[in-house]
Amino acid sequence: QVQLVESGGGLVQPGGSLRLSCAASGKIFGVYAMAWYRQAPGKQRELVAVIRSGGRINYADSVKCRFTISRDNAENTVYLQMNSLKPEDTAVYYCNIQSTTAYWGRGTQVTVSS
Repeated sequence: QVQLVESGGGLVQPGGSLRLSCAASGKIFGVYAMAWYRQAPGKQRELVAVIRSGGRINYADSVKCRFTISRDNAENTVYLQMNSLKPEDTAVYYCNIQSTTAYWGRGTQVTVSS
């Protein structure tokens, strides 16, 4: 069974940057969307950014102009470049790949604190 593995999380000061990566352990066919979600303590999981097979991208309003999602289709890899990080960006970030099956990673912790 294909698994998704996130990396790149950690502790960063406000205003800093991190780059998250998500790699699939095998080939996934029929991918129509790749996305990043996040879940902060005591809150529901929310969509951060999504990139669809046609290239259309959407961001949550809270991260627009600060975060950039990108992908490598051949490798079933998706990235999230996060700039100008704020304490409210602190959360566990999850990778999601949608095909006929929804694949989820286990999450990577991002903590923004001075």
